[in-house]
Amino acid sequence: MEDYGSSDEDIYSSDQDSLDGLENDESDSQWGSSTGNSCKVITRESLLVAQREDLWRVTDLLSLREHHARTLLIHYRWDVERLLAVLVEKGKNCLFAEAGVPVLEEVDVESYVSSSTVMCDICIEEVAGSEVTKMDCGHCFCNDCWTEHFIVKIKEGQSKRIRCMAHKCFAICDEAVIRKLVSKRHPDLAEKFDRFLLESYIEDNKMVKWCPSIPHCGNAIRVERDEFCEVECSCGLQFCFSCLSEAHSPCSCWMWELWTKKCQDESETVNWITVHTKPCPKCHKPVEKNGGCNLVSCICGQAFCWLCGGATGRDHTWSSISGHSCGRYKEDQEKKSERAKRDLYRYMHYHNRYKAHTDSFKQESRLRETIKEKVANLESKDSRLRDFSWVTNGLYRLFRSRRALSFSYPFAFYIFGDDLFKDEMTNEEKEIKQHLFEVQQQQLEANVEKLSKAFEEPFDDYEETHIMEMRMQVLNLSVVTDTLCKKMYECIETDLLGALQFSSHNIAPYQSKGIERATELNGGRSAKANNIITCQKAHDQTNGGSIEFVQPSGCGTSDEIGCSSRKRTRKDSGGGFFDLNLPAELIDRN
Repeated sequence: MEDYGSSDEDIYSSDQDSLDGLENDESDSQWGSSTGNSCKVITRESLLVAQREDLWRVTDLLSLREHHARTLLIHYRWDVERLLAVLVEKGKNCLFAEAGVPVLEEVDVESYVSSSTVMCDICIEEVAGSEVTKMDCGHCFCNDCWTEHFIVKIKEGQSKRIRCMAHKCFAICDEAVIRKLVSKRHPDLAEKFDRFLLESYIEDNKMVKWCPSIPHCGNAIRVERDEFCEVECSCGLQFCFSCLSEAHSPCSCWMWELWTKKCQDESETVNWITVHTKPCPKCHKPVEKNGGCNLVSCICGQAFCWLCGGATGRDHTWSSISGHSCGRYKEDQEKKSERAKRDLYRYMHYHNRYKAHTDSFKQESRLRETIKEKVANLESKDSRLRDFSWVTNGLYRLFRSRRALSFSYPFAFYIFGDDLFKDEMTNEEKEIKQHLFEVQQQQLEANVEKLSKAFEEPFDDYEETHIMEMRMQVLNLSVVTDTLCKKMYECIETDLLGALQFSSHNIAPYQSKGIERATELNGGRSAKANNIITCQKAHDQTNGGSIEFVQPSGCGTSDEIGCSSRKRTRKDSGGGFFDLNLPAELIDRN
């Protein structure tokens, strides 16, 4: 059997501890990506739980009513850390004023209710005291004017931040009042209003995004740390969280967008036309030359010179064409043609290798079932070998390395090209960095091919000693490909993207265990929320201040609220609408 562990570069490790470490580290991995706690799946049923988790943190810290806390969070795009930073830096009054939260004391509504009539400043009519509503900001208008105002704003798509009607008042209206008044006249709009408030947690939150699966699985993904990452939804789709396209690391999102457009549109067809054809001077259609004579005729009947594109007569001799002669060298046109040829050949070089590794990845993905059958055959035999996790671990190491290798070619096409980073590196620096990158790329490519070849062998028919040899070779190759992937990513992040001065490109970091699979969101307070509250309390006590903590309504568990793992489509809004000011237990009973 061929020694897959040998290499001219002498980069293989024979340290048994490192091999055992790899096997133990990945012994729990199954036929899929790694799992972790940094990203969560939010289903339609758990969306309310996820939103309330952030609401609890703000209501606990600032002793606010829930709709005021939601107004703050929507203004700061559900970024609790940013909200707390503004609170510490500018104070509570400035925090409230910027978000449109009234800072007045409790509004005395009874005085208006007890009054016989009140003048509405909008419609200039006398209305009964029971037919007016006063907002937290202190402005009071009749219910009809409020209702019309709310309906117009909801239809205009401004449901999440409906301001008071008073002139130069930037206070946000109480959502409970909006819901109460609108539901009397247009229940469907009230339902739409509630849905917008609920989905604002996803639409306005940069750390939460809908899964881009088609058809839509109904899930959203929330990440805790960095938005530049790659995740896997519970529906099985792996995607880039930043741009919602397929996972494309080590390409940046901008590079990947340009690359997909370049591969999909007719830009290279245009390049070919530029290189191999010339426009007719009469109809301007591209004409391809199919003979040796430089007198070319278009299908429209126009004759022209192939050398310069000028219109001519139809007669020509060995030395000249009737009515025309061109002897001047067109430097710009020749340079343009040569550059188009060079750009086309360069694109074909990188695209062919990208396509080859993408096709190999698709073919190797079909090995899952074959490998499962081989492992089942080995387990059915009467042998001392019972642990075959090295097979599954090595196979998924092959998938991850092949994917990274495939997307490294579009990255190299742009980082070493003249389009995006022309002024970032001198020609000498570019040549050195390109050489170092391509050396690492070629080393990774060589070992990925060896690992791929190993899995194509019928190892389920091998003898026990032969299988032990293959096990060591697969483990060794797995360690090597993982190490080389890490080195290539370090080169990209530090030496190439990290050295950029005029532009910024971010990529998802390399994960040895693969793209992280999002886990189901659990109900109740998270440890992160409790830690922030504890730290904020300690900060206030240190500064001599105090914050009164209140217990928010609806602190139920996921079972009480009714979270479930069932998935609905995004368009399904259920039978009714949520009253987000009600406790979670009451919502469940209703």
